[in-house]
Amino acid sequence: MDNTQIAKEVIKAVGGLDNVNSVAHCATRLRVMVKDEKAIDKDAVENLDKVQGAFFNSGQYQIIFGTGTVNKIYDEVVALGMPTASKEDQKAEAAKQGNWFKRAIRSFGDVFVPLLPAIVATGLFMGVRGAINNDTILGIFGTTQKAFSASNFYTYTVVLTDTAFAFFPALISWSAFRVFGGNPVIGLVLGLMMVNSSLPNAWDVASGAAKPIYYFGFIPVVGYQNSVLPAFFVGLLGAKLEKKLHKIIPDVLDLLVVPFLTFLIMSILALFVIGPVFHSVENYVLAGTKFLLNLPFGLSGLVLGGLHQVIVVTGVHHIFNLLESQLIAADGKDPFNAIITAAMTAQAGATLAVAVKTKSAKLKALAFPATLSALLGITEPAIFGVNLRFGKPFVLGLVAGAAGGWLASIFGLAGTGFGITIIPGTLLYLNGQVLKYVIMVLATTALSFVLTYMFGYQDEETTVEDKKETEELVEEAGVPATVTAETIASPLAGETVALTSVNDPVFASEAMGKGIAVKPSGNTVVSPVDGTVQIAFETGHAYGLKSDNGAEVLIHIGIDTVSMDGKGFTQKVKADQKVKKGDVLGTFDSAAIAAAGLDDTTMVIVTNTADYSEVIPVAEGKVAEGDNLINVK
Repeated sequence: MDNTQIAKEVIKAVGGLDNVNSVAHCATRLRVMVKDEKAIDKDAVENLDKVQGAFFNSGQYQIIFGTGTVNKIYDEVVALGMPTASKEDQKAEAAKQGNWFKRAIRSFGDVFVPLLPAIVATGLFMGVRGAINNDTILGIFGTTQKAFSASNFYTYTVVLTDTAFAFFPALISWSAFRVFGGNPVIGLVLGLMMVNSSLPNAWDVASGAAKPIYYFGFIPVVGYQNSVLPAFFVGLLGAKLEKKLHKIIPDVLDLLVVPFLTFLIMSILALFVIGPVFHSVENYVLAGTKFLLNLPFGLSGLVLGGLHQVIVVTGVHHIFNLLESQLIAADGKDPFNAIITAAMTAQAGATLAVAVKTKSAKLKALAFPATLSALLGITEPAIFGVNLRFGKPFVLGLVAGAAGGWLASIFGLAGTGFGITIIPGTLLYLNGQVLKYVIMVLATTALSFVLTYMFGYQDEETTVEDKKETEELVEEAGVPATVTAETIASPLAGETVALTSVNDPVFASEAMGKGIAVKPSGNTVVSPVDGTVQIAFETGHAYGLKSDNGAEVLIHIGIDTVSMDGKGFTQKVKADQKVKKGDVLGTFDSAAIAAAGLDDTTMVIVTNTADYSEVIPVAEGKVAEGDNLINVK
């Protein structure tokens, strides 16, 4: 099928031109903004020639074609009448998608997701301290739990574990200001005002060791150390107030007057209105959450474990960020984490069963990496790429997730943090819970695998294309004669990161091919091979090269950096240009990427992985430009 015909089939499958608001593309994906998701024939899209996968995210239907091909398909669909838009226009339009509830939940997610690294790290420290803080372990070091608790080292561990939550309102207010368009530093200071040491400590007030300060004889004011909602709404309203003041204050007075009025107005509202009102609301939400989690006979785990991945599909699962952060701030533990882990584990088990049972080489190549991605806590490739596509695996995964959630509730499992699950999440249960956690994960995986293998999946009749593909793989042992073994060098300096752990489901699932990622320490990208530049995007965020030995290499600087439209990037090469290893391809500004709220982690992927028997990352830790990065054989 030629590209023109593929483009026609794409337009037909997404519901026709009348269902399309706009189309854009990045280095690997065609991004279609549609009016009605239900009008998309997703099976038809995924079965099209050259399509490597598709999923719906943030209002966009993203169809993976890969480097080079996506440019050609984009040109064809535009020529056939699809309206175009800039990446920023699409991003803004995506933010408007869904009803008010979905938009509100998305806002919660946008605020809390950037805080996850701090919460995850703090939770891990809590888990490690819990694992060693018993007489059996401490006896190995010649001390006791009582002596350890009185030591200076224990004080240091308290600093590690308590700081993020003691100043949690400051982090939330900072992030809310950032999301809603205000100055994050103003948000940070407002949040710090809410936990100022001059105010009675919230935990002391709760324990009876201190009393609130009463203003005007009836307004109780305390610190908000364990609060979430007050800080969120201070950030939301403060950012909107600041933006409004910028519009009405003359430029000559802006720097002085806007911060002054923002601090004055919002500090009054935070301490005397927003704080007391939303702290009361928060207490009711927390009480309701705990009531649900404490239902007898493991009912909470049964219900939530069975429904969580359905909630993920609807896109409103970020509500759990709010609830989990409240539980951690109030009690230092999170029962939701174990139940969510069970639900995600079940989807991984179902995908693994499909991978093992199918005879389709193409489906195996998708399902095995998706399983690994799910076990590392990223279930989107498993859900959208495999389980929902065939239906029954997803449903049976929900059944197994309910069973696993019930087991988690019966065991009383509760993580010391949130934001990581399954394999990485094990570190949140080192405080005496790890054996029960492992049993729950293994039992859930096994149940989901068996149910799906026996009742959930059966290969459709093998297509002519699949037969031809399988015969070629068998005949040539997966190594066409057009490529030879070589070593691909690192195109930039930095710290290596496993590709499966990057925060992008397409790259993490290895749908584009195997490779490795690098967290850059410099700002220059060089050619990792002797070869030819196949693609040099005008935006400067991605390069596609083909080595003289046949390796096709994609270098993608950052995640979703296509939305920057070239700002912060400088391109030094053009398509069809010959390059030597070490030649400069371009430069980038990590500070500009960070200012845009994006991640500069750079992916280095062998997009023709299927042409090799082995694609093996060989670098660990820090790398310099030109260091050996990937071996292909």
